[in-house]
Amino acid sequence: MRKFILLGSSVLLCLALFGCAGHTTPSTRCPSKKLIVLPDKYKGRGYEPYVINGVRYYPLPDSEGFVEYGNASWYGEDFHGRPTSSGEIYDMHSISAAHKILPLGTYVRATNLANGRAIVVRINDRGPFVKGRIIDFSYGAAKKIGLVGPGVARVKLVALGKEVGEIASADGKKPVVEVTDLSCGEYAIQVGAFKSRENALRLCRQLKTCYDNVDVESYNERYAGHLYRVRVSKSKTLTEAKRIEKELEEKGFNEAFIIGL
Repeated sequence: MRKFILLGSSVLLCLALFGCAGHTTPSTRCPSKKLIVLPDKYKGRGYEPYVINGVRYYPLPDSEGFVEYGNASWYGEDFHGRPTSSGEIYDMHSISAAHKILPLGTYVRATNLANGRAIVVRINDRGPFVKGRIIDFSYGAAKKIGLVGPGVARVKLVALGKEVGEIASADGKKPVVEVTDLSCGEYAIQVGAFKSRENALRLCRQLKTCYDNVDVESYNERYAGHLYRVRVSKSKTLTEAKRIEKELEEKGFNEAFIIGL
């Protein structure tokens, strides 16, 4: 899948508009673990956290009740014939899609909100790793939903369930695998990444007027070199981290995103 470096130097432009009503205290509640049935072909594949360009993604252990709105795109011949995250070989003419966190093998009904066309696709890859995009369709799927020409369109996604509904064993019992609930963990929100340490410290001081936990971390990015990234909050749940990410975006920090610690 496509890989992009997300740098936050432009966040300096919104410092003058930045304001807050009070401090945010992260929740410490942690959801319990859950038991789900995993199809044999997907056991141990695609459920582990993974890192792309310094961002850690946490695949969902279950797609039940999943609904999402956002921008969709498509990918084609540059990836045709290459392995997908599920291990399958990508066929650009097939009906499939890539999603960052839905379980591999999940069927999704996708509706193009610009023209009303809908299609059911199977998630067999990871991506798109572009801010503001939620799904990458295969070329074949993009043609059916009217996305090839525009390139990007707003869609609604509704998860329909797993590719394999149940697994039966010889004695009639379904094998159940315990999967760690990845919504429970430690997270932060990266607000910006700078080559200048002073710029990072400046943003850090500004954010500390509204948030209790703000720090600057020095690290080396493979393509961008040495950077200083500014992180907000240490949340104990993914839900809380998403809430703070949205709050920061509303304050003008559009490049803010969640990272796992």
